[in-house]
Amino acid sequence: MVSPNTPETPGGAKSASGAPRSINDVVIRLAGNSQDGIQAVGGFLARLAGRSDQDVMTYMTIPATISGGPSIFQVRMGNGEILSAGDRADMLVAFYQHSYESHIGSLRPGGVLLYDSDHVTPKADDNRFTNVACPMTSATVEAVGGTAKDKGKNIFILGLLARVFDLDVQKLAALIKERFGGKSEDIVRNAMLAFDAGYAWPQNNLRDLFFRFEAVDRAANASGRPQVTLDGNTALAYGLLAGGVRHGAGYPITPWSSIMETLRTELPKYGGVFVQCEDEIASISTAIGFSYTGQLAITGSSGPGLSLKMEALGWATMAEMPLIVVNVQRGGPSTGMPTNVEQSDLMQAIYGSHGDTPRVVLAPKNVEDCFYIALEAARIAREYSTPVIILTDQGLSSRIEVFDEPDLAKLMVDPKPDLSPRGTDFKPYPLDRHTRHAPAGAKIETGKYPTVTGLEHDELGHPSGSPVMHQKMTIKRRDKIKALGASLPPPELTGDSGGEVLLVTWGSAWGPGREAIGRVRTAGVKAGHLHLRHLHPMPNGLEETFKRYHRVVVAELNDEGLYGYGQFAMMLRARYANPSIVSITKTDGLTFKVGEIVTGISVHLESKNIDSSFGAAAQSNLAAAR
Repeated sequence: MVSPNTPETPGGAKSASGAPRSINDVVIRLAGNSQDGIQAVGGFLARLAGRSDQDVMTYMTIPATISGGPSIFQVRMGNGEILSAGDRADMLVAFYQHSYESHIGSLRPGGVLLYDSDHVTPKADDNRFTNVACPMTSATVEAVGGTAKDKGKNIFILGLLARVFDLDVQKLAALIKERFGGKSEDIVRNAMLAFDAGYAWPQNNLRDLFFRFEAVDRAANASGRPQVTLDGNTALAYGLLAGGVRHGAGYPITPWSSIMETLRTELPKYGGVFVQCEDEIASISTAIGFSYTGQLAITGSSGPGLSLKMEALGWATMAEMPLIVVNVQRGGPSTGMPTNVEQSDLMQAIYGSHGDTPRVVLAPKNVEDCFYIALEAARIAREYSTPVIILTDQGLSSRIEVFDEPDLAKLMVDPKPDLSPRGTDFKPYPLDRHTRHAPAGAKIETGKYPTVTGLEHDELGHPSGSPVMHQKMTIKRRDKIKALGASLPPPELTGDSGGEVLLVTWGSAWGPGREAIGRVRTAGVKAGHLHLRHLHPMPNGLEETFKRYHRVVVAELNDEGLYGYGQFAMMLRARYANPSIVSITKTDGLTFKVGEIVTGISVHLESKNIDSSFGAAAQSNLAAAR
């Protein structure tokens, strides 16, 4: 049954004619247990949106224990530009009482609570929402029967949502058959029985609470290229393939493992190989061995695994070996929260080895950028003969987004090593130019073959204890990274080119940050948003941008530490000695909500004595936007 409560916001209102209105996007949160397959439902919805030319973004949490536990999947889909998974849900689907109690606060006033009446009893006096009771468990058992019991109730809900939002049933059915295509016919048949039962469930006026998505104008809203729907880890793995990486080694750890599994499956198709090693130290050492042969290689892990890789990573820096290292960041330290998100490994990535070990650190901003950041990492590793660390995170690893299919014909890199003979003037470590290794098998015409070692060395790679040579080689390794920084394009700046506040983000904070600065500007505050993909070295010229704003607010998912600043904010303050640089930080294991960033900006603006251009009206509007 549907309660008589009237939705209070446009998400559930009808037009003046009484017909359901069209919408740009909707946020659906499914809450249950990890064993219920709610991630599969969210994935179906996200992939359907991609095949329907709609934009989509997802967010999920899963328990860290093998026995499972509470889990959610939130999907936001629509036909406008979607930058975040949404602060609050328009519809909450609650499978259990604990799901209802833990997540009812995420539902906006006037939203729809769809709950399993076999397991959930909502508060009778809570009139903020439209409550819809559905016997999900018993209806699934009745439809599927046999020993399946309620295992198909996730697919039942998928059918129900398809009816409510007028989704493309044929495409959904195709997705279900793709998902279960490798299993027995009985499993596919039971899945379709559950789907059909959910689609046919008598919904009374539930459908009238929501509405059709507005038609998508491909010519106006997209490039016209085919679209792909991927999660961040998969996009990163395919970016590595496109960048010419054909060899790699790793050890399983959440949330890196799916990159390893994809590469282990795909690399042999391109004549490559991925080795699962016995531990993290063996993994990076094996990858370095691959790179030594002239084949740019990849290894990866999460924060704990990167700690174990650090000694060998220092060797790669000393030997100036091209190498890609992926760190899918998670909550820490130690085992920490392996299925939650954090951006707390930045200092580890930059300074995590002993000695002076200059190396490159990049961070993708969204799922699409996971693909392109891999291409950039491969380019830099080869051109500058250096280790490159990609700092992605758990939020991006499992997030599903839709984006234009990359033009692979233009992007694919030929990874063949250069085995041409080296002339008499060949030096692998010349002091006057970048290092260029000769792969094993390349002929050295002088007959004096170079040495590759972790010891300090001369220009031929032969070990050297000379204080003068060590100083020169230290400068060489440092200056080539500085040269990279000088070559980088300016970072992406949107909004006002000067004013009250500049929001700075890196990594997965890009989308919520950009949406937040839109709210801030709508409130009448002159504000800009600067996002960095190249974290170390940073592009030159940032100080000139910072000078044009009263406040520079850095939002990042790590702790403010002992000195009151997040890790990247502390780097910026050290680099530019600018006291206007301040922090918004948190470590709750969840991605930024747009409202959290807006609130943080507001707090920092109120604490600074800025000029009269920031008037009382703007302050009032900004408070309303929180």
